[in-house]
Amino acid sequence: MSGIEDTTSDQQAAAPPTTPPRRISVVGLGVMGSPIARHLAQAGHTLTLYNRSPDKIAAWREKNPELQVITARSPGQAAVGADVVITCVGNDDDLADVVLGPQGLLRSMRPGALFIDHTTASARIARQIAVEARDREVHCVDAPMTGAQPGAEAGTLTLMCGGKPAAVEEARPVMSAYARRIVHVGKPGTGQVTKMINQICMTGVLAGLSEALRLAQAEHLDLDRVLEAISGGAAQSWQMDNHWTSMARDEFDFGLTVDLMRKDLGLALDEGRGLGLSLPITALIDQFYADLQAMGAGRQDITALVRRLPRRGVQKG
Repeated sequence: MSGIEDTTSDQQAAAPPTTPPRRISVVGLGVMGSPIARHLAQAGHTLTLYNRSPDKIAAWREKNPELQVITARSPGQAAVGADVVITCVGNDDDLADVVLGPQGLLRSMRPGALFIDHTTASARIARQIAVEARDREVHCVDAPMTGAQPGAEAGTLTLMCGGKPAAVEEARPVMSAYARRIVHVGKPGTGQVTKMINQICMTGVLAGLSEALRLAQAEHLDLDRVLEAISGGAAQSWQMDNHWTSMARDEFDFGLTVDLMRKDLGLALDEGRGLGLSLPITALIDQFYADLQAMGAGRQDITALVRRLPRRGVQKG
């Protein structure tokens, strides 16, 4: 056995573990943090919210008028008295500020409380936070996610968790309010490394899919028939099933942005360099995304990768 724990059965997905109402604070109400907070409030937990931009809290309240929450003026204030604190912020610097900074939440968390981080960040800062949390007797889980905004809204995210087994098991019932699959990968930091692996695999598929689509267009093939023919065999992928058509239509105003993916691939490349490991395909695709940023597509979905490749012999649309 590998030691990996996975909640994947239909029965588990349909009936997630229940947990008594707890005092939970959510720090970061972005695209992912906002629906996570909603699921937790709907599950009956007492919820405290903090966001660096107060307008996002106002927007959350307006969108969820039936849900009662408390608001905090700082991460540290949000953490006072909390049983669980969850973060979902932008990058390493943001995470360091809200967790380890002068008004950081670790300074206020009580011994025995649980900290869950859903930020996609470096393994280095995940390990650093785990050490600081251990010294303060706070249980700690790094749990980056996949499933994008639709998964967060539907409560069907996949979480890849690093941390001590007891911490992950304590976090599991809480996270089940918004996640369908919860996998304990290993020690602190391994959740973040697994997310890097996920991003490498995903963008590699998109690079091949982009070239395949352009070839089909240049040959004036019926794209629906091509999809039907190849999606039932070895070429099939989630990206193909969900994005072949939108890529063909030049629809990119949704989802995980090019800017964020460059951040994620940079984390993977840094991790590889630290191990003396070459990741040449990842480095090449990272440069492809840099090209898209130069084209002004940084806020478009990562499937805009196809835009780098000029159309040959086809009319747009």
